[in-house]
Amino acid sequence: MVPLRLPAALLVFSLCALRASGSYPRAQNVTWKSTNFKTVLSWEPKPSSDYSYTVEFSVVGRDTQRNHHCIQTSKTMCDLTAGLTELNAVYTADVLSEPPLGSTSDLTEYPHTTSPRFCPYTDTDIGRPEFKLKVSEDKKKTTLYVSDPLTALFKDGRQLTIRDIFTDQLMYKVTYRRNKSTGRKVLTSKSNEIELTDLDRGESYCFNVQAFIPSRSTDKQLGEMSQTQCSDEDDQSIFKVYSIRVIAVVIILILLVVGGIIGVTVFCCKRRKKALKGGREAVPLQAV
Repeated sequence: MVPLRLPAALLVFSLCALRASGSYPRAQNVTWKSTNFKTVLSWEPKPSSDYSYTVEFSVVGRDTQRNHHCIQTSKTMCDLTAGLTELNAVYTADVLSEPPLGSTSDLTEYPHTTSPRFCPYTDTDIGRPEFKLKVSEDKKKTTLYVSDPLTALFKDGRQLTIRDIFTDQLMYKVTYRRNKSTGRKVLTSKSNEIELTDLDRGESYCFNVQAFIPSRSTDKQLGEMSQTQCSDEDDQSIFKVYSIRVIAVVIILILLVVGGIIGVTVFCCKRRKKALKGGREAVPLQAV
């Protein structure tokens, strides 16, 4: 047998020593991902068949809890939504590296990695809202009807909205502009029915809406922006629909057609008069 080179031998020895001691690689990049209070803890890397992960979490300073779906698992994520019941509390989580399911180890304490701190009320991202757009019959007022995004939380069998959670802290920020224009205006409102009366009649405007919670830190105040919706443009001027060049060409063509018709008409009239005059001269005078 060909002897192993020294670096390879050291590597094999290290792996054997690692398994013998019962130690396992620590989780890395432990992060929280939360949108509308659906909160997932994730980490890296995916474990080999030699070890697994267990998640423990708690309100800072209190006893730890476990989610039964996240014990000795080969997954690299754990949905902790149901366990974070105190929305204003600050949580932390540990990802433990343990033996795979069905195996044991002599270790009394397993390697672990601690997550950053997380508070659902202040840290969850807010998803984009949906809204309907209505222009009044006299075209003087445009109203946006905003639907509060649903959360992953339930109370008494009812799914809660972000307004149920944030109550009077919730506002909506409307960004709007004239269609095909880059200039933007901003309006904030505490109501789900947002009226705009400073728009030019007959013009098309485009709108975006996002949740706005001013009591939060600056980087968490605004939710995801909605899809853009534009109002219809009424009473459009021909100068807005077509370019000056197109209008000029059309006018010239119309003038040419009209001029041609007039020219043909004049020519035909002259020929007719000439024919009538020639006919009268050809008829002989009758005797009296």
